[in-house]
Amino acid sequence: MSINDNVKALAKGYIESLKLADVMYGVVKSSDPLLVLADQRLELDEDFLLVPEHLTEYKVTIDGAEVLIRRGLEAGDKVVLIRQQGALNFYMAGRLTE
Repeated sequence: MSINDNVKALAKGYIESLKLADVMYGVVKSSDPLLVLADQRLELDEDFLLVPEHLTEYKVTIDGAEVLIRRGLEAGDKVVLIRQQGALNFYMAGRLTE
């Protein structure tokens, strides 16, 4: 193994040890209050979850009738979570389709 290979291996090991972000998968257990089971072992409530607008319910009123444009999270939805480095916050990146 050359010195170049050794430096590459050390650099790769260091970068992997930083764990800049972890991608996890979860299932919504309840929507009100929001509770997500991540990786089948970690329960996360609203205090730990950052929910983007595209995962929230959006309704509009047209000619006196309420129309659902986008549904919010519901029990059973599978979601992608990204854990922030050095924090206990999880960003909900999106909903998975079956």
